[in-house]
Amino acid sequence: MLAIMSSVPGHLPWQSATGERSPFERKVIDGGTLRTLYLDLLGRPPYQQERGRWIGKTGGDFVDDVLGQEEFWRNWLEEQLYYFLLIENFHPTSEWVQGILSEIVRGGLGIHEVLHRICISSNFDRRNPGPDTFVTVVMEQVLGLTVQKTPRELDIGKRLYDGSKGTFLGKAGNSQADVVNIAIADDRAVPHFLRREHERLLRKAPDERKLTSWKAALDRDDRALGPVLREWFVSPDYEERLRTRLKEPNRLFVRSLYVDLLGRLPGEAEAQRVSNALDGLAEAAPLRSLMARLILDSGQASVPERNAIPDPERWILELFERLLGRPPQPDELAAFLAAFQDKACRPATVLYAIVSHPQYQMW
Repeated sequence: MLAIMSSVPGHLPWQSATGERSPFERKVIDGGTLRTLYLDLLGRPPYQQERGRWIGKTGGDFVDDVLGQEEFWRNWLEEQLYYFLLIENFHPTSEWVQGILSEIVRGGLGIHEVLHRICISSNFDRRNPGPDTFVTVVMEQVLGLTVQKTPRELDIGKRLYDGSKGTFLGKAGNSQADVVNIAIADDRAVPHFLRREHERLLRKAPDERKLTSWKAALDRDDRALGPVLREWFVSPDYEERLRTRLKEPNRLFVRSLYVDLLGRLPGEAEAQRVSNALDGLAEAAPLRSLMARLILDSGQASVPERNAIPDPERWILELFERLLGRPPQPDELAAFLAAFQDKACRPATVLYAIVSHPQYQMW
């Protein structure tokens, strides 16, 4: 078990000590819920075999299983690096990522240490060169402070960065490393971390009373993030999140398209190249559709032959459920079936119509 998720002795690390189960824990997972869970927790859609494993099971069982997977924590770590804009040329090496991930899995790192490793890395230093940028980013992204409102602390932090002695955020220091150490040890670091993660995962600000209890849990055990995340994912707030939809960021869209059409994740170079192309456009929808067309026409996509589809209606229903997370409306189903009756209609055309649908780009 991951010690970063340590909790009450005698229970699974992220389960309630009372044994009570929330409505979401008892909820039977359908295709739409499963797709959203995978996108939120693992940063990709489910593979076909995973759909077969989880549809019809309960939300609590799914959350417990995924929180114990290295893939979840890898995606979580990548989200932290993205938050600090350690991407592309500033992304740490694969060896660095695997090293810190391995320590998380073995239970050697808690939240403070993960943040510390990120902020003292050479990548963070290169991404934020010079005292003004470095101290500003540490104050704003680690503590949630507005430097314009605390110019004195910014000035003191810059002096520490340059090697002079000073009292920064109430603690004495005289180095760039002290700027990081003092900020991460500050009592505002964990609440800011919890707020931004709650807003990322549940799309709303946390209740301040609950925030206090989560901070207290992490104060008692810095490695107890797992129980906090579990509470979020089985809460009414997460059920509310399941009813909201936002446009997928380009990097998530690319991962979704590769998994859904090629049955694999893109390589690091593939993902970066395609995401950069999409990020460079004010309106990426046309290029997203072109990407889908190119993949479908590549000969590598998983597209059945027309004569291998004995029941077109069932196939279309399954596509809607898998790719859009819902059944088609009666008029949609009728239109797709009518189109499929045309001998010139290829299965790839049906797939393209779904993955170029605006709803496919939402999650």
